[in-house]
Amino acid sequence: MPEPYDAITMGRIGVDLYPLDIGVPLARVETFGKFLGGSPTNVAVAAARLGRRTAVITRTGRDAFGDYLHQELQGFGVDDRWVTEVEAYPTPVTFCEIFPPDDFPLHFYRQPKAPDLEIHPAELDLDAVRDARIFWMTGTGLSAEPSRAATLAALRARSEGAGGRGAFSEGAHSESVRSEDPARGARAATVFDLDWRPMFWDGGDHSSVAPARYREALAHATVAVGNIDECEIATGEREPHAAARALLEAGVELAVVKQGPKGVLAVHRDGSTADVPPLPVEVVNGLGAGDAFGGALCHGLLAGWDIARTMRYANAAGAIVASRIACSSAMPFPDEVERALAEGAVTDDIASGPSGAAS
Repeated sequence: MPEPYDAITMGRIGVDLYPLDIGVPLARVETFGKFLGGSPTNVAVAAARLGRRTAVITRTGRDAFGDYLHQELQGFGVDDRWVTEVEAYPTPVTFCEIFPPDDFPLHFYRQPKAPDLEIHPAELDLDAVRDARIFWMTGTGLSAEPSRAATLAALRARSEGAGGRGAFSEGAHSESVRSEDPARGARAATVFDLDWRPMFWDGGDHSSVAPARYREALAHATVAVGNIDECEIATGEREPHAAARALLEAGVELAVVKQGPKGVLAVHRDGSTADVPPLPVEVVNGLGAGDAFGGALCHGLLAGWDIARTMRYANAAGAIVASRIACSSAMPFPDEVERALAEGAVTDDIASGPSGAAS
């Protein structure tokens, strides 16, 4: 049998066209950079940068942009065997505006429908999904059919497979950590990235169906990760500790609540917690930080680190990407994350590191 993937992610993909002019409205931008984009795809890239064997399940248009995305995935070392074409719809394009430190409007072009929402259950390699050490899905995948049915089929394959809902055990993330990379193939987590994008849902911010769909998916996940707004959609709670408790009550074993400039709160069902402050950084573009955090979260879960160490590492990875313009090509390498942790901040030399993605 082939060796299981360290992580398989599923969902959004597209081309990011990001301005190379900072602090300029989109109407006045003259120069753009072209990058691989899409949150779960970026998570796969981020984990691959940290040495993990990753793949992504998604779909593109049958066009030049789709060809570009395959080229980029292969260059980043992400397996693209499950990235298939949809003839009816073009590959999505996303523009952003960059107004540091905290204003980064996104403009999605995903009409009439994004190909990544045309993933069908029958197309899934459920054996590979079931066997992957981490499976990562997002809220966007629940927003439309057939993607919703496919996402739930993948989640059910994980929760109904051998060994139950995952390899988390009570106390697994206490201060007494497990050894680096326990038995290859042991399942580490099924992660639900709450990923609330109201523009993708009927009703937007007032969608009447999103909370129920989130609850249905949470019942199959072992880890939930999201910011305050995303936690509110999933649980109705905005206070971080209350949101974490609600996520645990919904069925997960580890709740990760991202709080922006206040850092990140992680609470495990066994009672262990970590409330980790952010790493100081001069923000250039905050859009890819959460995806870098996600890839590093996968890395820490796979390594069996305690939750405090995992959150510190993920925070550092996210901060590094926030110091750079791009998302996918800005994902840090292990030595960059370790340097940021050792320095206690993202210094200028780290921000302009070997990825070549700095401002």
